[in-house]
Amino acid sequence: MDLALLRTFVTVHRAGSFTRAAALLGLSQPAVTSQIRTLERQLGRPLFLRQARGVTPTTIGDELAHKAAPHLDALVEIAETGLEDDSFLRTLHLAGPPEFTAERALPALGGLTGEDDQAFALRASFGNAEETLEGLAAGHHDLAIGTARPRGALLTATPLCDEVHVLVATPHWAERAGVEDVRDTDASALKHVPVVEVHESLPFVARYWASVFDARPAAPATVVAPDLRAVLACAIAGAGLAVLPRYLCAEALERGDVVALHDPPVPPLRTYFLVVRTGTLAMPHIARAHEWLLRAAADWN
Repeated sequence: MDLALLRTFVTVHRAGSFTRAAALLGLSQPAVTSQIRTLERQLGRPLFLRQARGVTPTTIGDELAHKAAPHLDALVEIAETGLEDDSFLRTLHLAGPPEFTAERALPALGGLTGEDDQAFALRASFGNAEETLEGLAAGHHDLAIGTARPRGALLTATPLCDEVHVLVATPHWAERAGVEDVRDTDASALKHVPVVEVHESLPFVARYWASVFDARPAAPATVVAPDLRAVLACAIAGAGLAVLPRYLCAEALERGDVVALHDPPVPPLRTYFLVVRTGTLAMPHIARAHEWLLRAAADWN
């Protein structure tokens, strides 16, 4: 079987579209379509169901991708690394949410970029859960951190750590809301406190309100900034309340820049997953980074 046809097939399977696969491969769409048809004729089975928006793999297509993708990835790794050049430095491409990746994952991996014979170069990119998993499936990343467990057999996810969310504001807002005992805070006391969030839909605040107060937030966002570090900075500046990961606001709480407005018996949690393409943990630099992150996460929980 022609490896070029298999490479095209796996790319289409990961991209979910002939058009996107063609762009990734540097081929024309007709060329990709022709290669997939050739492979289907050789196998005597359809590999994809054509739809208005992209393609969906058949059962045979999923089975072939599951078997072929890890081996193709390994061949690409050999080609990129070389067989005789010991001075070649492998590169690990990591993707994840900006705050968690910057504050936790990258510092944890810093020790792997040194001068030993297993060191590698590190490249990071940021994105939401959907973008990150799509990029991983398409081969743009080697390792991804996300808050959604992927479906299907092409990606393998391992729980990394749980993130505790805390409702915070400056002491000024806590006083104005009449918060005295954080164990007894009621949502009605907070309805006039402005909100700082990462999106207009209030993903963190709405989830906290639903989980803890069994209610919806009363106040719209006063400040929206698509980075939790910016949300923290605005909360410290007195812009309003925010729901933040404890690891991100722990120092601000210790300094008294912000205070917790509530201490529920069971705080909201969000689980992070460490995700790879199935089979790629056979590659030493990916396996080493995967192991180091899991080891570091033992101290994060």
